[in-house]
Amino acid sequence: MEVSWFLPSRGDGRDVGPATTDRGHSAAALRRRPTLEYLAAVAQAAEQAGFAAVLTPTGSGCEDAWVVCSALVPLTSRLHFLVAFRPGFVLPTLAAQQAASFQRLSGNRLRLNVVTGGDPVEQRAYGDFLDHDARYARTGEFLEVLRRCLAGERFDVAGEHFAARDAGLVRPPDVVPPVYLGGASPAAEEVTARWVDRYLTWGEPPAMVAPRLDRVRERAAAHGRTVRFGMRLHVVARDTPEQAWAEADRMLAGMPASAIAATQERFARMDSVGQARMTSLHGGAAGDGARSLEVAPNLWAGIGLVREGAATALVGSSEQVAERLAEYAALGVDEFVLSGYPHLEEAWRVGEEVLPLLAREPVGAR
Repeated sequence: MEVSWFLPSRGDGRDVGPATTDRGHSAAALRRRPTLEYLAAVAQAAEQAGFAAVLTPTGSGCEDAWVVCSALVPLTSRLHFLVAFRPGFVLPTLAAQQAASFQRLSGNRLRLNVVTGGDPVEQRAYGDFLDHDARYARTGEFLEVLRRCLAGERFDVAGEHFAARDAGLVRPPDVVPPVYLGGASPAAEEVTARWVDRYLTWGEPPAMVAPRLDRVRERAAAHGRTVRFGMRLHVVARDTPEQAWAEADRMLAGMPASAIAATQERFARMDSVGQARMTSLHGGAAGDGARSLEVAPNLWAGIGLVREGAATALVGSSEQVAERLAEYAALGVDEFVLSGYPHLEEAWRVGEEVLPLLAREPVGAR
């Protein structure tokens, strides 16, 4: 099992807020600005606490992930960087060149998180007017070209979305970075099966996760491939379950009704299947206390009332959180990308209190 952390490149704080968008600003959730000094502190804490990598998001409200991670490379020594970017906003040949340069300059510490996009309003603001399935078709073409470049091929390509003559890298990387992709639609699963190394899911209840992993396994096998699985989750771990749920109640109390309503209105216009699945867990309502939104043992859906994307948290004692992670691992989840508010202090807490439990054999059997 491999565990990574999240880099809050929109800003950070004790409260929950949007992670990637420029809409739905929450001052309380963004008291800590995403300065180089603060992001370096989070990255260094993650490295020293034992995390393998940091996921750096992409979106209109974030600092650019390529720039941020490049700046953090010399400030860390072992940490890998999972760089998120939109495949429709850059040519795959250029992305391959960026990836090769990053690998050489970082000592092979790059991972690529390809984000197709799920908010049509945000996509149009960037200049992208394709619909959902067309975006995934473009992602598939993008990944084919990207992977051929990274593999050192020299080739011509003439697709619906990308065309190039005598494409290829002068200096392909010695170590090809792994490609991550998330998405719950059939189109996303098919692209994953053909071109992706590691498929990311958001933290759904185990009964929802298992059939998705099975489908992707089967699709990948049909192409003669195997895929690793990852999961993106928040964590509220404390010494006791009561303390953890009290913290979840505090977070919930910090979500104004107006912010919840505005966020849910934005989610309703999206064409992301994964976002719709996340929203279905809480239904857009705060309920009666945090425990009312516990959708599986220790799995809290309250984060998604005001945050896009990954919208669930494991809430409980460190032992309970480790047990739930072990249960997902038993389903076939190979790695986790965790986060907590604020990300600096929680990187230390989870690294010191949860990660050691995952290394103990009895955790999965409890």
